[in-house]
Amino acid sequence: MAKRVLAAMLDKSLDGFKTGGGAVGPCTRMTVCSAEPTTYTEGNATFALADVTMASGDFTIANGDGAGNTPRKVTMSAKSAVPVDTTGTATHVALLDVTNSLLLEVTTCTSQALTSGNTVNFPAWKIEVGAPT
Repeated sequence: MAKRVLAAMLDKSLDGFKTGGGAVGPCTRMTVCSAEPTTYTEGNATFALADVTMASGDFTIANGDGAGNTPRKVTMSAKSAVPVDTTGTATHVALLDVTNSLLLEVTTCTSQALTSGNTVNFPAWKIEVGAPT
């Protein structure tokens, strides 16, 4: 028997980054971190090396890149020349809901030494949601 999910259902989960829902607000900040944050405080302060404000227009929902198991994705816009606040080695990127002090998403990034006073570029990146298996 085949398994299916309506694309609009997957979009609802991805739309949370843009608009929030329930007790979760939208993503309003992206940070690059020196270690994997597991809490809002770690992603926003303890490990944060640089941060940039995010808005609903920074998130684009579309068909996924893979076949079958990745039917939908949300792509985060690239951000250029983001000021580095703290010197360290970037290893992770975090998406934050600042209003509700929530850590929404964490992913790895290419390890890169950052120096306070310089800038860093965030390339566009995506989160894909697959179909049921």
